[in-house]
This record gives sequence, structure tokens and C-alpha cells, in this order.
Amino acid sequence: MTAKCPPQPKRVGIGARPPANPHAEAWIRQRDAGALNKGDRYTARLTLDITPAMRARIKVSAFKQGLTVADLLRGLLEREFPEHRNEDTP
Repeated sequence: MTAKCPPQPKRVGIGARPPANPHAEAWIRQRDAGALNKGDRYTARLTLDITPAMRARIKVSAFKQGLTVADLLRGLLEREFPEHRNEDTP
């Protein structure tokens, strides 16, 4: 008496890899090349208490400018308090 082998599952071939989206690939490479750890640029945290209405205005402004709230506020603070400021200027 011969034992029958269990049926083997069908092999399904895997198709070719779909073509990559060049815009997405470039975006990913750009992000990786410019990636810095937060500690490389910003080492202090600042906490402010603001009204919900002010927070909403800041978020809307940042969105309209295509910025994050953090980047918007960093730019605002940098303009108001530049690193090299003439001491005679009020």
C-alpha cells in the first residue's frame, strides 16, 4: 500500500514591482537628506498660556502659510529677537 502525499498548494507568482512615483521618491530622499534631530537646532522648550481663541488664530495663520505652528512661532520670535541686534536700536 502506498501512501499518498498531501496535495501541494499552487504557487502564485509575484508580479513585477509597480513603478515608483518619482515625486514621492524625491520627496522622501529630500526629507532624509535634510533630517536633523530636534536637539541639533532647538534645545530649549518654551511654554506659554494663551487663550483658545489666540491658539486658533495662530493655527489658522500657520495653515494658510503652509507652516507648522512651531515654525511660524520660531520665525516670529527670530524676527523680533534676532541673534545679532544693534544695541542702540530700541
